[in-house]
Amino acid sequence: MAECTHVAEIRDVSPSSTEGCTDCLAVGGQWVHLRECLSCGHVGCCDSSPNKHATAHFAHTRHPVVQSFEPGEDWRWCYVDEVAV
Repeated sequence: MAECTHVAEIRDVSPSSTEGCTDCLAVGGQWVHLRECLSCGHVGCCDSSPNKHATAHFAHTRHPVVQSFEPGEDWRWCYVDEVAV
């Protein structure tokens, strides 16, 4: 079973937005679900959303771990290792 090798990079972060996807809000975009970067707090939209800002944030920053930013959801994902954390 694969394990995440990036848990040490998880920080105590504050969300960049509590209103929605930071990038979608800036350009008038829409999102389906939200993800929060656990390195810097960036809130981006999921891969089911048209702009896929959470994945784009990872591609740009290489910040590896996100968590769901949806009420009632409690999971984390490592983009690098492609496993739940």
